[in-house]
Amino acid sequence: MTLSLHPLFVLVMLTSVLTGHFIEIITLFTLVFIHELGHAVAASLLGARVLSIQMLPFGGVAVIEDQGKLSAWKEIVIALAGPLQNGIMIIILLCLKNVNGVEHDYVNYVIQGNAVIALFNLLPILPLDGGKILQSLISLFLSYHRTLVWTFRASIVTSLLFCIFGISPLLRQNGSVHLNLLAVGIFLLYSNIVDYRNIPYRFIRFLLGRDELFYREAAKGSIALPIVSLPVKHLEPVLRLFRRDRYHMVYVMNEQGRIVAVLPEQRLIRSYFAARPPDGEEPKPK
Repeated sequence: MTLSLHPLFVLVMLTSVLTGHFIEIITLFTLVFIHELGHAVAASLLGARVLSIQMLPFGGVAVIEDQGKLSAWKEIVIALAGPLQNGIMIIILLCLKNVNGVEHDYVNYVIQGNAVIALFNLLPILPLDGGKILQSLISLFLSYHRTLVWTFRASIVTSLLFCIFGISPLLRQNGSVHLNLLAVGIFLLYSNIVDYRNIPYRFIRFLLGRDELFYREAAKGSIALPIVSLPVKHLEPVLRLFRRDRYHMVYVMNEQGRIVAVLPEQRLIRSYFAARPPDGEEPKPK
C-alpha cells in the first residue's frame, strides 16, 4: 500500500502555512488519514487488495481492488470502518476529558473535527461511505446493473442540490456564496458523473468476478436463483438481471411456454465475452 498526495493537497498545506492555520488543517487531514486507514485495514482483513491511500484537497480515499471477493455485507463493513475510527477517537477524548478534567480548545477542535468527518461521510451520497452502504444494501434486492444506474443518478441529483444550495444566497440581497458547500457539491458532482460514465466498465468487472461467487456459493450449498428468459439475440439484457451475491441458473423458455434449456450463468458470461468485439461495441447476435 502506498500513500499519494494530490498536487492540490500540497497547495492547501502551503496555503495553510501562509494563513496561519497549519495546525488546524494538518489535524483535520490526520483525522482523514486515520479514517481512510480504517477502510484499508478492514479491506485487507476481508481479502481485498489495498492499492493506495490518496490524500485529496477535500479529504482522502482508500483505493481498493476486490477482484470479485467482496460481498455486499463485506463492503458495508469496510465502509463503516472509516467512521468507526472517528467514533473511537471521540470516545477516547471524551473519556480523557471526564477522567482528567481536560478542557482545551484543541481537544474540543479534534472532537468536533472527528464528528464532522464521520457524519459527512455517512451521508447517503456516492462516493461517500453512506452512499456505498446504501448502494450495497440496495444490491441485495435489485440487480447489480440497475443498482449502479439508479444510485449514481440519485447521487448526481443530490450533488446538484449541494451546488444549488451553495449559491442560493446570491438570490438574496447581501448574500454570500457558501464556498464550502459549493466546493463539496462540485467535487461530488464531478465524481458521480465520471463514475456514471464508467458503469459499463464496472459491470464488466462484475461479470469477470462471477467465478469467485460460484465457488463461494457452491461451498455453502446455496440454491441458485432462477432467471426465466425468452430466447434473445443479445445476452446483455439477461446478464443485467444478475444480482450481486446470488448465483443464477437461466431457464430459456420458448413462445409456447416450454423450457428448452437450462444454462448456468458461466456459460452465458463466456458466450457474451466470446461474442464481444475488442473495441467494446455491441456483442454480435447469438
